[in-house]
Amino acid sequence: MTTTDAHYATYIAGLPKVLAGAACLFRDAEGRVLLVEPNYREGWALPGGTVESEAGEGPRQGARRETVEEIGLDIAPGRLLAVDWTRGPGRPPIVAYLYDGGVLTPEQLAAVRLQEEELLSWKLVARGDLGRYLFGQLEGRVRAALDVLESGGGTVELEDGKPVA
Repeated sequence: MTTTDAHYATYIAGLPKVLAGAACLFRDAEGRVLLVEPNYREGWALPGGTVESEAGEGPRQGARRETVEEIGLDIAPGRLLAVDWTRGPGRPPIVAYLYDGGVLTPEQLAAVRLQEEELLSWKLVARGDLGRYLFGQLEGRVRAALDVLESGGGTVELEDGKPVA
């Protein structure tokens, strides 16, 4: 390693850290959203999780891997619906990518198998009931993504679950 490389490595190591997460928004034919119930925190979530960037994984790959791990379905994520820059106390910022998982068939829904180490259950939830299951930024992210799907618009940029003006 040259002196220039060493200085650059030191510079990079001193930069602020940002985490990345990725999830898929799956629906059924009635438009209900597939949610999972984690065993390690309050509230429900979408199938997804942390992008393993150290292993060279990108957000789309992370969303697919997490979907396979959490609900047992190997479905390529569709288009990017939302990107959310989220902040929280006591943790670095997270960039959350939300992809269209598509409309699941009855056969796919019957094939859902939960990752028992992390999840307690799953359910399909109507848009009007999302606030009973999702909290804060995640609820805003899911509602914004559903708006994108309904309008046929492009990817929405969010900060803390709210559209950026």
